[in-house]
Amino acid sequence: MALVRKASPELPNLLGLANRSFKSLRFPGKSLLHSSTTPPSSLSHGIHVFHCPDAVGIVAKLSECIASRGGNILGADVFVPEKKHVFYSRSEFIFDPVKWPRPQVDEDFLRLSKTFNAMKSVVRVPDHDPKYKIAILVSKQEHCLVDLLHQWQDGRLPVDITCVISNHDRGPNTHVFRFLERHDIPYHHLCTTNGDKREREILDLVQNTDFLVLARYMQVLSGNFLENYGKDIINIHHGLLPSFKGGNPSRQAFDAGVKLIGATSHFVTEELDCGPIIEQMVERVSHRDNLQSFVQKSENLEKQCLSKAIKSYCELRVLPYQENKTVVF
Repeated sequence: MALVRKASPELPNLLGLANRSFKSLRFPGKSLLHSSTTPPSSLSHGIHVFHCPDAVGIVAKLSECIASRGGNILGADVFVPEKKHVFYSRSEFIFDPVKWPRPQVDEDFLRLSKTFNAMKSVVRVPDHDPKYKIAILVSKQEHCLVDLLHQWQDGRLPVDITCVISNHDRGPNTHVFRFLERHDIPYHHLCTTNGDKREREILDLVQNTDFLVLARYMQVLSGNFLENYGKDIINIHHGLLPSFKGGNPSRQAFDAGVKLIGATSHFVTEELDCGPIIEQMVERVSHRDNLQSFVQKSENLEKQCLSKAIKSYCELRVLPYQENKTVVF
């Protein structure tokens, strides 16, 4: 990610130059999110993302907004795509909440977004703002679900899990069911058929969530469901899209003798497995792999890829770009 040293007083003016020769701006340094050190207890850590039409002086105004309230930028990442006349940025900063109260933070960034006619301007203070609420949908395969649950238990997944929904029944003596019961996470088994995907009931269960995660949920969500839910849905796909669609993809890839396997995490759209890509991972395989080792490597990739996509989303690293792309800082 983009990590920066402490900004010099001249930095805002430098970054506001009209004739930028760069398309992506990165400052080396160390990010607070991944640092072994933490800011003084009196300070808070904030994240701001910005998407607006490109103009002269945006970075300078962002810096001024934070500095004028006594805040300090820790990291900044800027992307201006060639010939698109749009601006993307993600900033990390620290501030004193006594001098810059949380409502005032929102108000200041809102004023800035109006100045530049922003399409998107979001600020989060992870240590104080509520965690994102998610529901996880899963079918029979459990490797992604189990991984997310363990990361959540260890505090490495920055979300609150409101419930787990499945079209596959799990008995009370299964390890997943016992885990959910122990942590008071509701489990809902909704048996689906070709004629009834139980989407109305799913919608009722996920109304209070911020986004959904499909952890190998082997049902296609309808356009009507997507429209009624109206929020983001993150899916994990076996392999590098669009290859090996349909049933038993690992067997398909194994039989084809592929040398690279992968996993793709993407947003769900009406067109199956064609939503904007958030994260992709690959690993080499060879003739020495049997089907069992092949599947194990594939499942490990899926777990890592889905987890990283969720974390990136929660850390405001993912922004829409053009019709079917993303900017991931």
